[in-house]
Amino acid sequence: MIREGVDGLVDWFYGVAWWHRAHLRRESPTAFIDPGPDAHCHTPLVLLPGIWEPWQYLVPLAKALNAEGHPAWLIPALGSNGSPIASAATIVADFLLAHDLEGVVLVAHSKGGLVGKAVMLEPSVAGRVRGLVALSTPFKGSSLAWPIFRRSPLGIFAPTGSTISDLSAQQDVNARIVSIQPRHDQVIPEGSALPGAHNVTLELSGHFRPLRDPSVHRIIHESVHELQEGPV
Repeated sequence: MIREGVDGLVDWFYGVAWWHRAHLRRESPTAFIDPGPDAHCHTPLVLLPGIWEPWQYLVPLAKALNAEGHPAWLIPALGSNGSPIASAATIVADFLLAHDLEGVVLVAHSKGGLVGKAVMLEPSVAGRVRGLVALSTPFKGSSLAWPIFRRSPLGIFAPTGSTISDLSAQQDVNARIVSIQPRHDQVIPEGSALPGAHNVTLELSGHFRPLRDPSVHRIIHESVHELQEGPV
């Protein structure tokens, strides 16, 4: 328990430091959309950040996946991703339609995985999305979403709240989701396992640090290929 507590504090430090660094980035959100030479890696990826994470927070992940050959799209219109799940899903759906993206795999961190699942359930774009790779997503909510947060953006993570309950009831798309969870996640004590999905448990701990780890980038890349072979 002591080790997990220390790991959690260190992870928060890195997460906050990277959040500040993200706001200093000068890359264009379209800097990673050109595919590489390997046609087998041309699955378009749309990256979805966690709550209060701007699109720049995912630039290191976009850069790593683009280096594997994948076109990696980022969505500035999500802002800091503090809006309700349904609103964020509409923004993503509109983005897919505006850019006429087909055969997409959504790659998400934390809350972004809930948004991604909602997008997969959206009739207007459901046929455009091949699957979802989610890292550290609270599919069952988080026991840290205390009642005091009910009226804040954090209230959506309440395990018995309508957002989590409604998404949990929709299980038809779970087979096209890869849920990657750290060994221990201080933000989601319950973990990220999703019934009916392909669940992967990392040797790493922490909610934020796995997002920057090259071995996790490789697992995401391999998970995209796994979904690429399946039906849309």
